[in-house]
Amino acid sequence: MEQREFEEFYQESRDACLRAVLAATGDGRQLAEDLVAEAFARAWTSWRKVRRHPAPRAWIVRTALNTRISWWRRRRHEVALTGHDAVEPTAAAAGVDPALLAMLRRLPRRQREVIALRVFLDLDTESTAKTLGIAPGTVTAHLSRAIATLRGDLATANSQEGEL
Repeated sequence: MEQREFEEFYQESRDACLRAVLAATGDGRQLAEDLVAEAFARAWTSWRKVRRHPAPRAWIVRTALNTRISWWRRRRHEVALTGHDAVEPTAAAAGVDPALLAMLRRLPRRQREVIALRVFLDLDTESTAKTLGIAPGTVTAHLSRAIATLRGDLATANSQEGEL
C-alpha cells in the first residue's frame, strides 16, 4: 500500500519538483535531476512522515535544495580539472524556457527559491514561508522583488527584439 502510494506521488510530482529545483538553483538539468532523485530517495525512506507533511512536494524541493548546499560544501575544496568544460543540458527538456531560466539565474538565491515554490509548485505564502523557514511577509517581499526584476528583464528583452 505504502509503495503504491509513494509511486503515485512520485509520478504526479516528479516533473513539477524538477522544474522548481531547476528554477530555484539556476543550475543545469543534470544537477537538478540528481538533486530531485536524492530528495525522492530520502522521501521514500521517511515516507510515513513525508506523506503527512502539509506540502510533500515542498518537502521534496526543500530537501533537494538542502542537498545541493551539502554537496557544495563537500566539493568546494575540490580542484576542477582544466580543459573539461561541463556540458550545459537544455532547460527546455525540463519544461522551462531557456530564456526564463537565464533570467531566473540572475535573481538572488532566496528570490529564486520563492519563485520555485510559489510559481512552479503553486504553494501559498504560508506554506512557502514554512518550507523556507522565513516569515510570510518576507516571502511576499521576495516574490514582489523577483516579479519586478523579471518584468524589467522581459521588457528589456522585448524591446531588444523589436529593434532587430
